[in-house]
Amino acid sequence: MPTKAFKDYGENSVTIARIDVRRAHIYQHNADGLLSVQQGVKIKMGEDHGNDDEMRHTLSRRFAAELIGTAFLVAAVIGSGIMAERLAGGNAAIALLANTIATGAALVALILTFGAISGAHFNPVVSVCDAVFHHGRRGGLSLFGMGRETAYYIAAQCLGGLLGAAVAHMMFALPLYSLSQHPRHGAAQVFSEFVAAFGLMAVIWGCSKSKARENMVPFAVGAYITAAYWFTASTSFANPAVTLGRAFSDTFTGIRPQDAPAFVMAQFAGALTATALFRWLIPNLSGEADSILMPHPTEAGEDRMKTYVFACVHNAGRSQMAAAFFNLYADVYSKPNSNPDSKPESKPGCRAISAGTAPAERVHPEVIAVMREIGIDLSAATPQKLTEELAKQADVLVTMGCGEACPFVPGLRVVDWSLPDPKGKPVEIVRQIRDQIHEQVKALLRDDCGECCKEMASNSVYNPGP
Repeated sequence: MPTKAFKDYGENSVTIARIDVRRAHIYQHNADGLLSVQQGVKIKMGEDHGNDDEMRHTLSRRFAAELIGTAFLVAAVIGSGIMAERLAGGNAAIALLANTIATGAALVALILTFGAISGAHFNPVVSVCDAVFHHGRRGGLSLFGMGRETAYYIAAQCLGGLLGAAVAHMMFALPLYSLSQHPRHGAAQVFSEFVAAFGLMAVIWGCSKSKARENMVPFAVGAYITAAYWFTASTSFANPAVTLGRAFSDTFTGIRPQDAPAFVMAQFAGALTATALFRWLIPNLSGEADSILMPHPTEAGEDRMKTYVFACVHNAGRSQMAAAFFNLYADVYSKPNSNPDSKPESKPGCRAISAGTAPAERVHPEVIAVMREIGIDLSAATPQKLTEELAKQADVLVTMGCGEACPFVPGLRVVDWSLPDPKGKPVEIVRQIRDQIHEQVKALLRDDCGECCKEMASNSVYNPGP
């Protein structure tokens, strides 16, 4: 019989229950035969063992995104340099300004375009620093070797750099490749690359602390590179893949191949130094800086759990029901297995926490009653206060009547559900509110967590009826 397992992964978690996804029946795995829910759900991240083909397919998409994005970036750098030099009439300052503006604008657009697919690294130093920062959770990178995911990213970026150079040359009717004769050497230029890469990673790590990074990072990175073109003697390459592409372009933006290795070493040194500094400056950054530059799927997806906070006034009715339903569907679940004693093949997803602006002492009895009818026990749940600190943990805040009393967190996505308060209502009305919350939770999961909760779309905990 196909089942989903919901396991206890903490002191205040969902207790073990097993749900028959064909008949929506909850088996009796606790004293009352109920799925007991307590406040403060903690979900242990799992590891996906069950769908290697899908993971490889996802990695291939990320590879393609990194290759195409890097190619466009290098084409923008070289192509705008060629156009600027032709139109500037020998004025190097005007040519550099035109090249700068085009590069910065292209970088913002490309990060926004590919960020949700691969993270929009487009840069080997970013991929290496990401892996080093997360102690090997990015495909197993350590200081002494590269894991598959990081190696794929670097290969895509380097190939993209060479492809971008060829594309730019073809657009301007130049030879496909030509070794650059543009000298860029000396201690000042090499130190400039250290500074440029240090600043780039500082911007990335600093912005990754913000909940609004999806909106902030593309523009912050684009603005930094635009500025660094002008305050560094090297015009801020800050990218080994771009350096490689520009070494094969004897144009305005080129660099002699013999000068490139020193640039690359300085870039890695600067970026790794910034990464080490930010590990010290912001000790808790590791959990919040996942999936740079932008949130995206990774092989180590278990390291990222999306948090939803459901908030109402008393945290004794609507928000408790919503969080219970949400965690029931989005909790780590097992794939169907003929052996009930075997280890679940689990995958991560989302979790829910409920809170209230003026929490009551206990969950409303009428709410406990209607949830018991479908096998969910809220009697042990304890209402808690919605604090600013709790709201800052959220990726999404779902409000249900708390209005302006809810904390304001810049950049936090807020969803408002207009639902009546079940307190003191007849049981028939409370059932209707329960069923409405159930459907809205399912819709939210389908829209926001489709990848990690896709089995949920066709299976319900219970059938509320017409």
